[in-house]
Amino acid sequence: MGNKEIIDINEFARLDLRIGRIANAERVEGSKKLIKLDVDVGNEKRQLIAGIAEEYNPEGLVGRLVPVLVNLKPAKLRGVESQGMILAMDVNGKPILLHLDTEVPAGSQIR
Repeated sequence: MGNKEIIDINEFARLDLRIGRIANAERVEGSKKLIKLDVDVGNEKRQLIAGIAEEYNPEGLVGRLVPVLVNLKPAKLRGVESQGMILAMDVNGKPILLHLDTEVPAGSQIR
């Protein structure tokens, strides 16, 4: 289980987790790791910054469905605002994106 604190279902319910569809992707200027993504999360598009550029090409990301934490406090990375976070795995220090086994609409709730 690792060293994370155990949370209850009410704490988990505070997270707004949705499936987003990547509409546009481009490298963040001056960074080897960051990609700026425009992601459709159902009722709106969000700009997200993800540290996945060493493993993924921006062109190959457009149209992909990814899990997104929508209600994360915005943060600036390299001067660019990120309005959420893509969920990915860390395998030996490399980001690996999660894949869905079926097509779902952008904005689908994860619960």
